[in-house]
Amino acid sequence: MAKYVYEFSEGNGSMRELLGGKGANLAEMSNLGMPVPQGFTVTTEACTQYYNDGRAINADIQAEIMEHLAKLEEKTGKKFGDPSNPLLVSVRSGARASMPGMMDTILNLGLNDIAVEGFAKKTGNPRFAYDSYRRFIQMFSDVVMELSKKRFEEIIDAKKAEKGVKLDTELDADDLKDLVVRFKQFYKDEKGEEFPQEPKEQLMEAVKAVFRSWDNPRANVYRRMNEIPYDWGTAVNVQSMVFGNSGDNSGTGVAFTRNPATGEKALFGEYLINAQGEDVVAGVRTPSPISKLQEEMPHVYEQFADIANRLERHYKDMQDMEFTIEDGKRYMLQTRNGKRTAAAALKVAVDLVDEGMIDEKEAVLRVEPKQLDSLLHPQFDPDALKKAEVIGKGLAASPGAACGKVVFTAEDAKEWHARGEKVVLVRLETSPEDIEGMQVAQGILTVRGGMTSHAAVVARGMGTCCVSGCGDIVVDYAGKKFSLGGKDYHEGDYISIDGSTGNIYGEAIPTVPADVASGNFGRFMGWADKYRQLQVYTNADTPRDAKQARAFGAEGIGLTRTEHMFFEESRIKAMREMIVADNTADREKALAKIMPYQQSDFEGLYEAMEGRPVVIRYLDPPLHEFLPTKEEDIQEIASDLGITVEKLKNVIASLHEFNPMMGHRGCRLAVSYPEIARMQTTAVINAAIAVTKRGKYVIAPQIMIPLVGEVKELKFVKDIVVETADKIIKESGVDLKYEVGTMIEIPRAALLADEIATEAEFFSFGTNDLTQMTFGFSRDDAGKFLSYYYDQKIYESDPFAHLDQKGVGKLVKMAAELGRKTRPSIHMGICGEHGGDPTSVEFCHAVGLTYVSCSPFRVPIARLAAAQAAIKNPR
Repeated sequence: MAKYVYEFSEGNGSMRELLGGKGANLAEMSNLGMPVPQGFTVTTEACTQYYNDGRAINADIQAEIMEHLAKLEEKTGKKFGDPSNPLLVSVRSGARASMPGMMDTILNLGLNDIAVEGFAKKTGNPRFAYDSYRRFIQMFSDVVMELSKKRFEEIIDAKKAEKGVKLDTELDADDLKDLVVRFKQFYKDEKGEEFPQEPKEQLMEAVKAVFRSWDNPRANVYRRMNEIPYDWGTAVNVQSMVFGNSGDNSGTGVAFTRNPATGEKALFGEYLINAQGEDVVAGVRTPSPISKLQEEMPHVYEQFADIANRLERHYKDMQDMEFTIEDGKRYMLQTRNGKRTAAAALKVAVDLVDEGMIDEKEAVLRVEPKQLDSLLHPQFDPDALKKAEVIGKGLAASPGAACGKVVFTAEDAKEWHARGEKVVLVRLETSPEDIEGMQVAQGILTVRGGMTSHAAVVARGMGTCCVSGCGDIVVDYAGKKFSLGGKDYHEGDYISIDGSTGNIYGEAIPTVPADVASGNFGRFMGWADKYRQLQVYTNADTPRDAKQARAFGAEGIGLTRTEHMFFEESRIKAMREMIVADNTADREKALAKIMPYQQSDFEGLYEAMEGRPVVIRYLDPPLHEFLPTKEEDIQEIASDLGITVEKLKNVIASLHEFNPMMGHRGCRLAVSYPEIARMQTTAVINAAIAVTKRGKYVIAPQIMIPLVGEVKELKFVKDIVVETADKIIKESGVDLKYEVGTMIEIPRAALLADEIATEAEFFSFGTNDLTQMTFGFSRDDAGKFLSYYYDQKIYESDPFAHLDQKGVGKLVKMAAELGRKTRPSIHMGICGEHGGDPTSVEFCHAVGLTYVSCSPFRVPIARLAAAQAAIKNPR
């Protein structure tokens, strides 16, 4: 019979898949003899079973929970629901992967109208007992029964106003008793029934609520962002309560063994006296730094510092710990590998190597590749920053620079972002419901909350700039404005925030590129390059992009989209002349005007890449993309081209296609108009000869024919390329080598890759189009319906963001194997956006590709992902 519940003493740190991260670590800390309140874990398999059973906890699992509850009663000497000595528990989620703020927690479970009186007598502290009860009613109503948390806060605010006080802690026992009555009445008004009094019913409903929360919208968003599979499920941890809100000798806190923003080796964190854990994490009250605990409770601080050191040495990584002090005694409620900024991740990894705790390979595995993104983005321009006036200061919660227009809700952030605006999200405090708005914001600014508040933790995980806890801000949500430094800032006004200093500026400040060439970044990436086997190229259409990519470590260009070069004002007219020409001679005359521009562009790219490989894709998009659609533009362009409006309209009409993605584009253009391929070959080869003749670099161009689905069409275009190139090379007297290959982006090409390899000297998998054609939906239109597929768990992630390894990946693997069979020396890469996605890079390593190619700012991400793939699965 399956076992669904484990006592902490039965588990250990290696059982993450079954017990979840939190449960496994609680078990491990218990085994290490640390002060962990007793409890048990309901496994992730029980969560899976809950969903299999139609969102119900079956009788076997319920019986096992009750059996372990009885054991917990025996160990603690307390009874669930007992009027004189009640057992109270917390119910917390704990997924295999850390999901801060995504799941739901309930504290003080087991209290009811009778137990609260016994609890008050037992503790001799009625205020504490009723504070615990009102918190439980509020959490249970919110998490389990889905009543509005805000309405409870309004009831508390009304009570404080009646009493003429500002803080919750200024309410006495009678006030809290009255709040309990009001909370229960609100519950009855909303639910039409009394607040549940049977503790075992409370427990089962709470366990169900945690399981249910695995499928709530914010958890689903977080999972998609972090590629956490839906079928993992969450565990539930039921733990006897310890109380940080029992008086001034008690408290609760969150601490890290190193600074999660900078990586500095020093105990870092915050705590609140006379509070429960949710008060710190929720950011409702602004806490004190952990260093102050050394003054207030030196003995507790020393014990805690010792535990923190032991945990870091045991796990060999920076730890994020939650603790509670109850009447001067400290308890450990959680430890996990702490989330950290990219800069901190690099520093911690490098320092741990220097401290002899881990080796280089382990260090490379410690940093999330996507995290590097935040290091690669601009910082404030130093000169502009000197002139800017600081209007306020908060806590430097997540580094980076952000500039944008003020918005006050997550919904507005999404809406403004969708229309191309950059925004800074300003909130009293953030909550998990705000995650989609936080995801699209340039930065996040909160009035309340510390360095471990929801806003800070989530922003650091996303690599988003965040300033928290600026208590001087007065927010007026209704008026869509906030006040700071004697001035009002309305929705749509520009502000800038600095997540490294906590400074806030009432203006737009320009930014400059990040400097990543030295220090921890350079040393760490040197280790990554030492172990990776995949090469990393970039997608670049201009020398500027190529130079940026080289600075980030690109080893070549895997995709140059030549059509991007035609849109510049000086070239578009000649391109349009070519399109409207109705005979070959006129087309060639127009192409002759474009050719020098193309050659100049290619020379710039060759020189920027300093002799490294450059793959040039020939013209790919349908020709209608170069022509106007608006009436006024048609008239103006007809005049520019010296043709009638009617003729231009006829050309536009003739180029109209019902499905342009699958229409007259790619190699089909060169088959129809061979003169296009001749012109592009002339430009590619002349540029290579010119740069080679300068003597600094030897250029060997790689010419890529797009959208091939049949070997005969590739041969047709390749023959034109070879004839043109060989003639130019012979006349130049330069010994120039070049290759002709193709993009595999049509499923038929993947299926017939062995035939195509008879002509192609290299393959580049264009996974954007290959994904579209394999799935049968357009990347531009899929957004309209994919959300329904996520909701129904048909797809777990966007196949255009993460390579579909099951379907599209199967075609890539097959094509790679077939290609090698025909041409063992063939080299292969990937040049879709997937080239910078870590899971896709890992797949490319596994199937033996030569390189991945991605946008310049994703090059370091791909380098690190390739290194991690090689360490985990050497070829």
